[in-house]
Amino acid sequence: MTGSAFAQALESGVELLRSLPRRRSAVPAARAAARDWAARHPAVAAQLVVDERPGTPVVDYDLLLDHPGGGTVAVTAPAEDGVPWLVDHSTHWAAGQLVSVDGVHVSVSQALTMLRTLSRGDASPYQEIVDQCLLAAALDEAGGDDVPVSAADLQATADAFRRGRGLHDRAATLAWMAAAGMSGEQFESYLAVIARRRRFRADKEAELAPRHLAAHRADFARVRAVWVTGPAQVVAADAGELAGAAASHEEAVVTVGARWEHELPEALRGAAPGDVVGPVPLASRGFLTGAVLSRTAAGDDPETLAAAGRAAFGRWLAERRAAAKVEWHWS
Repeated sequence: MTGSAFAQALESGVELLRSLPRRRSAVPAARAAARDWAARHPAVAAQLVVDERPGTPVVDYDLLLDHPGGGTVAVTAPAEDGVPWLVDHSTHWAAGQLVSVDGVHVSVSQALTMLRTLSRGDASPYQEIVDQCLLAAALDEAGGDDVPVSAADLQATADAFRRGRGLHDRAATLAWMAAAGMSGEQFESYLAVIARRRRFRADKEAELAPRHLAAHRADFARVRAVWVTGPAQVVAADAGELAGAAASHEEAVVTVGARWEHELPEALRGAAPGDVVGPVPLASRGFLTGAVLSRTAAGDDPETLAAAGRAAFGRWLAERRAAAKVEWHWS
């Protein structure tokens, strides 16, 4: 191979690198494009090297070429800030990283921000971080990171964010940003991330809801019930006696309300209206006595479909979590 032919291949290789898609989900397409290019330039024995940036769905590429005089030439063509990834990540890639979940890397600072801003309260910190990584990966797979966030979605996300943290005015919001070490631009970018994940979740719930409701319709009956829990066994002949019987026990807690069938205490699910159930022992210690007051079969109304969507999404996320490759970088 002559020097001029190598120079032409080198120039062409740079154009190839600049044209490759830089989303992690598009790496297979990038590899296919590189193979096609290599087939047209067999003399340089080209190899594509892919670097997945920690904490981001963006990837970088190098192209390795055999030089006609011997040795290998590595070509890097960063499309943005001009810093080759070899220099940009000159320390070990996992330095400062807390966890990797299916190729999504989270730094310690990112994890702290997740817990400070996204905490649900019903999951351990470990599970919440993993779940956010899984959502990020699913969003990337669906191309959601490339969809612009509408002004309405961004405003709704900002409003929900502030309400959830008691930030009722501009001063409180600015104080929170200062405590979190976020600039206005960083805060808006982070809200955009949350907005995309909220939109993805809403779309996924709507997609999964009809099938889940059809398969688990009994779980979404609307049930009015009353039950008593406490360390002592409460005995009653009917639902009307429950409150009175509970009053004789200081530590008894009476709950009355409407629930979806699957949200009821397990002992009450499927119970016939009017029948008293219990006292039955609870796994958390103590006893439960209760009764179903009424039950309405599940319909296909928006409220029921929304509940089915939430349940289906929880199951979908749990399945992804169970199948995920999770690596904690403790050392």
